[in-house]
Amino acid sequence: MRTSSEIRKMFLDYFAENGHTVVESSSLVPANDPTLLFTNAGMNQFKDVFLGIDKRPYTRATSSQKCVRAGGKHNDLETVGRTARHHTFFEMLGNFSFGDYFKREAIFYAWDLLTRVIGLPPERLWVTIFTDDDEAFELWQEIAGISPQRIVRMGEKDNFWAMGDTGPCGPCSEIIYDRGEKYRCDAPLCALGVCDCDRWLEIWNLVFMQFNRDEAGNLTPLPRPSIDTGMGLERITSILQGVDSNFDTDLFIPIIQKIEEMTGKKYDRGPGGFPFRVIADHSRACTFLIGDGVLPSNEGRGYVLRRILRRAVRFGRLLGIEAPFLYRMVGVVVDKMKDSYPDLVDKQEFVAKVVRMEEERFFVTLNEGIRKVGEIIERCQAEGRKDISGQDAFMLYDTYGFPLDLTEDMAEENGLGVNKEDFNRLMEEQRERARRAQKGEDAFAQEKRLAEMLEGIPSTDFEGYQRLFTLTKIQAIISGEEEVDLIRDGEAILVLAQTPFYAESGGQVADKGVIKGSEGTFIVDDVKKVAGWILHYGRVQGILVKNEEVQAEVDEQRRLATARNHTATHLLHRALRMVVGEHAQQKGSLVEPERLRFDFSHFAPLTEEEIQAIEDIVNRKIWDLEKVEVDLATLEEAKQKGAMALFGEKYGDEVRVISIGDFSIELCGGTHVENTGQIGLFKIINEGSIGAGLRRVEALTGPRALDYLNAQERELKTAASVLKVPAQELAQRVESLSRELKESEKEIEALKNKLARQEAAELLQQAFEVNGVKVLVAEMSGQDMAVLRQNGEMLRDKLGRAVVVLGSARDGKVNLVVFVAKELTDRLHAGEIVSAAASVVGGGGGGRADMAQAGGKIPEKLGEALQRARAKIEASL
Repeated sequence: MRTSSEIRKMFLDYFAENGHTVVESSSLVPANDPTLLFTNAGMNQFKDVFLGIDKRPYTRATSSQKCVRAGGKHNDLETVGRTARHHTFFEMLGNFSFGDYFKREAIFYAWDLLTRVIGLPPERLWVTIFTDDDEAFELWQEIAGISPQRIVRMGEKDNFWAMGDTGPCGPCSEIIYDRGEKYRCDAPLCALGVCDCDRWLEIWNLVFMQFNRDEAGNLTPLPRPSIDTGMGLERITSILQGVDSNFDTDLFIPIIQKIEEMTGKKYDRGPGGFPFRVIADHSRACTFLIGDGVLPSNEGRGYVLRRILRRAVRFGRLLGIEAPFLYRMVGVVVDKMKDSYPDLVDKQEFVAKVVRMEEERFFVTLNEGIRKVGEIIERCQAEGRKDISGQDAFMLYDTYGFPLDLTEDMAEENGLGVNKEDFNRLMEEQRERARRAQKGEDAFAQEKRLAEMLEGIPSTDFEGYQRLFTLTKIQAIISGEEEVDLIRDGEAILVLAQTPFYAESGGQVADKGVIKGSEGTFIVDDVKKVAGWILHYGRVQGILVKNEEVQAEVDEQRRLATARNHTATHLLHRALRMVVGEHAQQKGSLVEPERLRFDFSHFAPLTEEEIQAIEDIVNRKIWDLEKVEVDLATLEEAKQKGAMALFGEKYGDEVRVISIGDFSIELCGGTHVENTGQIGLFKIINEGSIGAGLRRVEALTGPRALDYLNAQERELKTAASVLKVPAQELAQRVESLSRELKESEKEIEALKNKLARQEAAELLQQAFEVNGVKVLVAEMSGQDMAVLRQNGEMLRDKLGRAVVVLGSARDGKVNLVVFVAKELTDRLHAGEIVSAAASVVGGGGGGRADMAQAGGKIPEKLGEALQRARAKIEASL
């Protein structure tokens, strides 16, 4: 029996032998694509290539792509575990042609691989095609020898693929495996295209990208039709291993066995095994998502991860697991997948820690949610309602992460239902808000429009690694929405034949500078890259003409300052991992002339000792005058050398490797100093949290670090001068003054309390009697709420059968307290009395029947408020 690893390798090897470049799976977090929540298909990493705004050194590719479908348009979350085939995380095997081969070759490769190499019986394979695709109909018969009866025409919904509402699209052809009569449904006619039962298993989809759809819906043939295919590794593995379900393959069996071990329960391949399948699937998704940098949060990708993780925990409870357990599944997933995804091994400890922390947090949340549901049920019963409202169910789900079906279970136990219609409406509104937040089509549309405008113009040669000054030629001028031959004064975009200007990329900001022509100057404010063109954004002073020769000159000091910070970022990254652990992976950065900012995964604030250790390591490497070496290598060669690839970055086949001695080696396209000594000095100025498990460091280098330290020294000297001590004794003197201040504050507080008690004792004389009840309504000058409470309780106890109202104005605010003797609470309610008084001073409050407090913001009406309280008391007595 072939293992899943062997099947994956067999697929990739087959296409490599047929001229395809094997491309590594991209991250589950799509690089520079805000329109996608997660990578959900093999073509995602080639999207820009299909759109024509990116070029690769190859025209054929193959990959095994990590995918997640658990949010947005493609969401299989609720289906997982109920069927044999659906997953949140899965692998998509695919082959791609970028204007190279088309339908004939795609059909040949698919049929040849499935029948000759893999050995599937041809008579069990069926094909679907788009209803109008006569070409595919003929090719399947010619190439595969498949009979017309086993080629089923289907409509646009099933067999026409589109990247979006507009853009590349085309018919597709699905290869279906007939699992046999054993799996047929009970329908009178169990046939492909008629029913959707387990007998007919889609294993491979061939997309023939041959049209471009405009906003009006018109289809125009593409000049270079392309191929995009996808075959689920889990599905083809289930066929080749002869099992009924993906969950019975070697991809899942070790995980399910671990669940059996933890629960002491046997897995049921039928409905009873539903919780096992959910946990097995979700443990894979959590491991890979966290491994690719996604962390649990309340929005976006982190929110989806949190839902997946909590759903697994909830099903663990159904199996009797009452403590964190999912983190123990991480090692099982890593052991199974480490040969194909070796990076998981290094991340295993970090992933498990993230999962455990989230599990522990959810157990607290779950208990709180159960309490809230109990309160809602009590309220419903008191009000005579038959249903928990959709708003309450949604609040439980959205605020507490409390699952709807658990709410339904608890409601049913108490004879109630749940208004699911309102719940679903609120959920859809939330999804729509998320879709709007995710939508980023405008940027892609702009890039696509620029790429179309520049079609035919040679790509720009970047010379900025070697020089900061270049004689070159203007290849294109874009003004507004069109390309022009001449521009006089105003904003524009220039495309040069060669340029020394670095385009914003990898967290490093763009260069600035000037481009000088014979009759005009262009002030470069920003530089971006679209496909092979480098676009210079800025302002024209004078006249610039297309095809004229110009001088392009980068701001040298700005570039040097940026390079200092970029090389320092590499040193910081390595130092962080040395000090706090290898889990401290880069999650984002900003490199600009003024400073550097570095985001990394870590669970706790850096201590002063850790910050000092990191600074010491970086500065030692700076003062060691380490040479910064730049090499070009293939991606595979770079990884073999130990080069670190950064989160969220896209890499081509040839990469730039930055080595700093034997201390740091990273893949990086940015600009750097030649020697660490040019950095001069490194100083961390800020460290803080930017999210769950994410920290941010800000730092300065070179002259700016020195300026910062000089400013700090001036402040210290000024403070020392004020306190009349040498600077080196400043901390000791401040500590001494702090102790003295605390002692003085204690003495002052004691005196204030003594005076307040004296004042309170004097207030006893103001008490009067109403129908046998002692009443005291009085003002205490300038006291805070704590003093009022302390004295109000004391006065009530001294007066016995009494009600006490105290008020005070302090710092422009009003404080009010009311105390009522326990035996009087049937006639007097402290909360109602204080609320009546607070309404006069523009405030509010409340409390128990025997004690309540309130605040206000109109101190000049304090007397009137106390009179209102007195009137309410007298009326009640």
